[in-house]
Amino acid sequence: MKVHKVSYRSKNEQRNATKRPQKSKWRVHSRKIRDSDPCHLSPSPTVATFVHQLANRQKTKLKRLQKTHAKAVTLSPEETHSAKGKVPSVAFSHVHTNGGTELGTGSGSEDSQDWRNYAKSVLQNGQESKGGEEDLTPAAHVQTEDEETPEYHAQHDQVQNHTVLVLQQGQFLCFRGKCLLTCLSGRVEVMGFTIEQGQQPYPLFSPPSHCPLTITALGDCAPPGRSRKEGRLEAKAIIRKHLSSEPQKRLLSEVDADSCVVLLQPLDTPLVRFLASFEEFSHLFSLSSKELRSQAALPNAALSAVGVTALRGPCARGLVVSRSYRDALSSLLSAWEGDFDRCPVILVCGARNAGKSTFNRHLINTLLNHTASVDYLECDLGQTEFTPPGCLSLSTVTEPLLGPPFTHQRDMEHMVFYGQCDCQPDLDRYLDSLKSLWRYYSGDSPVVINTMGWVKGHGFQVLVDLIRFFSVTHVVQLNYGDTPQCSSLTADFLRSAHGWQTHPPAQPALASEPDDHPASRGHVLLSIHSEFEGAGTSGEMRHQRCNELRDLALLGYFSQLQSAGPGPIRPLHFFTPYQVPHSAVALGVTHCEVAPNHIMYAANAGLVGLCCLGEKVVGRGGPVLLSQTPVCQCVGLGVLRGVDMARGLYFLVTPVPPDVLRQVNCLLLGEITLPKILLTMQHAVETELPYVTTDYSFDITGAGKLHIFKGLTRPGFLKAKTNN
Repeated sequence: MKVHKVSYRSKNEQRNATKRPQKSKWRVHSRKIRDSDPCHLSPSPTVATFVHQLANRQKTKLKRLQKTHAKAVTLSPEETHSAKGKVPSVAFSHVHTNGGTELGTGSGSEDSQDWRNYAKSVLQNGQESKGGEEDLTPAAHVQTEDEETPEYHAQHDQVQNHTVLVLQQGQFLCFRGKCLLTCLSGRVEVMGFTIEQGQQPYPLFSPPSHCPLTITALGDCAPPGRSRKEGRLEAKAIIRKHLSSEPQKRLLSEVDADSCVVLLQPLDTPLVRFLASFEEFSHLFSLSSKELRSQAALPNAALSAVGVTALRGPCARGLVVSRSYRDALSSLLSAWEGDFDRCPVILVCGARNAGKSTFNRHLINTLLNHTASVDYLECDLGQTEFTPPGCLSLSTVTEPLLGPPFTHQRDMEHMVFYGQCDCQPDLDRYLDSLKSLWRYYSGDSPVVINTMGWVKGHGFQVLVDLIRFFSVTHVVQLNYGDTPQCSSLTADFLRSAHGWQTHPPAQPALASEPDDHPASRGHVLLSIHSEFEGAGTSGEMRHQRCNELRDLALLGYFSQLQSAGPGPIRPLHFFTPYQVPHSAVALGVTHCEVAPNHIMYAANAGLVGLCCLGEKVVGRGGPVLLSQTPVCQCVGLGVLRGVDMARGLYFLVTPVPPDVLRQVNCLLLGEITLPKILLTMQHAVETELPYVTTDYSFDITGAGKLHIFKGLTRPGFLKAKTNN
């Protein structure tokens, strides 16, 4: 494809100028798996940690029982004055075997009863109840109203504009906001990924549209052979290095041998600056309205200085991990350790809003603790992980996923542009596209297959096909509530189930395997019951709806156009477009039929997939139009910002580099459209906004909103069913 551009600045030069040296922790440390059970990846805070925090606050002083000696609860001077000289005392009379305490009943006053309830809630926090109730991990920790607010020891250095945070073993920080995290001493865990001393900085994104991230300090921080005194002195030396004299004095007293020292820096990326340029997304990483109403923010000037807001109370739950969730992670880790003869092929399925995407990110991060890379096959057209919506892709993940999908959009080596968020209109093209991607899977790394939330009717048949096509070894099925959303996908059930393209008895369609191969013996089914708040229901807050998340993914993709260094944000119409001759590319529409004399009007200002056909495109002076939609490789997306019929040129804006763009010979127009905010909020436009008009008549046939009647079988499906 011939590409001409008036002015251009090499994107490779920009990337090389700001690219950080990549450091793979598993190669550097050559460590083996330390925790085979993922339920121990996020240890619960100990009671001693909370008592240590309470002792440093200017509030109620509670001391832990030593043997059987009773201790009284005393008030601080401020609280003594507010109580008008009445200081209640509580005697502790009995010690439980599980480490909790039973409060005495010697005092019958209301104040004494309040203090008894308060002390009991604190001293029993994080411990197993006498009745044998299931304990809570840090991800599922819930603070009660009477529980003491955690205190974080952090100091901000104004000269270097960063914050040093000290976390004791088992302590965690649940937060909103964004930051760049570097582990200076010890080990911390974020979303299943372990970050150790000496590794590269990692960006953390915790917007209110998704579950808040949690930074947890892990145990076993000291290497073998190092004494506790040496560890404490090393941690103090690190603090002195990163803080000036005044802040370091206030932090050195909180460091011990088991402390984790974390460096937090403000996060300034092209994505952050691009989103902040729109008024609608200026508070994207702030607290949600629910968190504001419940006063979930924990004031901390040192954390706020770098863009982090600590959460407290019920809003500081973080990722809610059920018992079945932990068991599934443990089984998948064991499969990767060698319980299977080949790399595990993991398919994750479930109804909408069951938690599939969150589980996928957690699983990938956990696997990256023990392997160099994880392959990821995207089968969900609406809520994609690494690409804009409407794309199917196979990618190799080498870095942890510490934020929602719109924060880690990237260029794909293997991608197919489907053009729609729904595969119902053409299931055969959908499955053929996935088959073409699967041929690039090498089989050397574990692969995670993400599926749609469509688990009824033909959607369930597609799930059956995917399990058979890809020779899946593990099926993770997520459910919520008391009623299952679909049939259990056991190996016995699949022996008699009918798919959209396969029928029993079915053999793997994409590989010839012997009868004794694990795929021929069926798969392992892992059922997960989602127990987080709102499971199965769509988000009601801002930026939680599906269409908003798709717009954020598109904005995240086109933020790659912005300069990597500091500077003003450039709107989409500020970029000099590429000039593409009509005869060099073929133009097609994926989702509907358009008359040839109207196709240029439909494509103008549209979002197109940049694809590579296997055959050469030869035009005779005019546009080349496709009669049917091909299944071919896509290298990225672009905006067709103008069509010049007189000179026979398309004007294209895209973040795809020119060396890749020269291979493109096909432009596919789909149902995916540009976010309206890109058209209505174009800065520095003095005249009327292009492509936007208010002079529109809904009286014209076809000008109104298209009404979709859900639940009705489409004519194409009726015909196919009749033929079968």
